[in-house]
Amino acid sequence: MTTFGYTLMSEEHGPKELVDIARTSEEAGFDFLVSSDHYHPWVPEQQHSPYAWSVLGAVAAVTERIELATLVTCPIIRYHPAVVAQKAATIGLLSDGRFTLGLGSGERLNEHVVGQGWPAADTRQEMLAEAIDIIRLLWEGGYQSYKGEYFTVEDARVFDLPERPVPIGIAASGAQSARLAAEYGDALIATEADASIVDAFAQAGGDADATWTQIPVCWGEDAEKALEDAHRQFRWSALGWKVQAELPNPVNFDAASAQVRPEDLASSIPTGPDPEPYVQAVAKFRDAGFNRICFVQIGDDQDGFFGFWNRELQGALAGD
Repeated sequence: MTTFGYTLMSEEHGPKELVDIARTSEEAGFDFLVSSDHYHPWVPEQQHSPYAWSVLGAVAAVTERIELATLVTCPIIRYHPAVVAQKAATIGLLSDGRFTLGLGSGERLNEHVVGQGWPAADTRQEMLAEAIDIIRLLWEGGYQSYKGEYFTVEDARVFDLPERPVPIGIAASGAQSARLAAEYGDALIATEADASIVDAFAQAGGDADATWTQIPVCWGEDAEKALEDAHRQFRWSALGWKVQAELPNPVNFDAASAQVRPEDLASSIPTGPDPEPYVQAVAKFRDAGFNRICFVQIGDDQDGFFGFWNRELQGALAGD
């Protein structure tokens, strides 16, 4: 069964607006909300990046039913894993068990700000595995200490723990990270409609019913204008993960994406008023094995997308 979610895109909206979007998402009938967790926006036009965890606390207070998740938090440089363990447990309590902690190995864009450097991809994966061990250890309760290759924990205790540990989803971009997600996590998170990632996760023992993804879209009455809006704020997405993980600041993404044209995004970002491109995009991910699909409505017209969802898209997807 496919469930549908909505994205609190913190790079595009301020904190109060994100809380309002969350409330409207629940009213619109979405099953879950995911929040990005950035220090910087991707490109200068986006102009926002509030602290995701403060926003999540407020969202937990103004919603009742909808599930919450980070998509994703990096627990290896900007945050120490002991701190992630504490704040995830707190959101788990505030949301009455509605929270999933999505984790990944991060991007230089957000992590370099604390001046600790940017390790190679293999090292980041090793750090992520160690960080998850620490988070789960602290969720066992009591005072805990840990001395690993990358992190040390000294006599730490998370005093406020939910009755059931917060589920952990892990971001993957290939077979190796999918296997890590199966070994260390409860769910897979990926943004490519690639069945091999889901297969690697399942073959390594992961739950094939716990597969999350995210689809950027830009609803608008004028499809051409909507594509231009998508290009202005999401042209960075055409660069690919290996580039996205390595650039340090929004100005670098601006320069790197200077040659990306609106038409270069047409096949990857559904736009305009016709539900069919959105249905086709969802079908690609369903066929690849994803069953928890969330939308990112690019730009300011969030209400326009919610109206489109209620009038047409939700029914079209139910009948697909």
